[in-house]
Amino acid sequence: MSQWDERYSRPGYYYGAAPNDFLAAMAFVLPPRAEVLSIGEGEGRNAVYLAALGHHVTGVDASAVGLAKARASAAQQGLTITTVLADLAEYDLGHERWDAIVSVWCHLPPDLRAQVHRACVAALRPGGVLLLEAYRPEQLRYGTGGPPDPGLLYSLDQLRADFSGLELFHAAEIVRDVREGVVHDGPSAVVQVVGRKRAAEATSQGGPEAR
Repeated sequence: MSQWDERYSRPGYYYGAAPNDFLAAMAFVLPPRAEVLSIGEGEGRNAVYLAALGHHVTGVDASAVGLAKARASAAQQGLTITTVLADLAEYDLGHERWDAIVSVWCHLPPDLRAQVHRACVAALRPGGVLLLEAYRPEQLRYGTGGPPDPGLLYSLDQLRADFSGLELFHAAEIVRDVREGVVHDGPSAVVQVVGRKRAAEATSQGGPEAR
């Protein structure tokens, strides 16, 4: 059993059942009834929240246990989400496939981070929105959640480079109070990005929008 399967096998929800605060605050920027991809979805709290808003959500994660809980949580609320069991190192996000992509606490090693983030840009439709929140290296001073490995933490400069094909209309490094489940508990150094895919980027990566 992987460490994530083990964590998600515990009673309750590892990060709580409520959606991420930043996602909930910024959900209004998503296109209506959007095709949304959530990477590193885990137990489904964010996917279920977005489905309740009327979006068509696909959650990708490497934990079968987490995704099973995600589907069960959706079903309990009379909602449907799609789940994909996959390693992001191998998962094909597609080309101009999604209206929105969500990444919440999806911390990846540097090379994989850049690979996946570039793939996110290519996978967004023209006008599509990306929303990300992650811990930054300063979080190690707080010890209130997130990976202990500084190589898995993100800076705004890194994300600006990764998402150079997007127009970032929210990009911030802040300290905010994060209260999520048993592991995110207190003041936290985070980086937040919300961006929209430029029409020019879509042209350079394969022509006009194709739905």
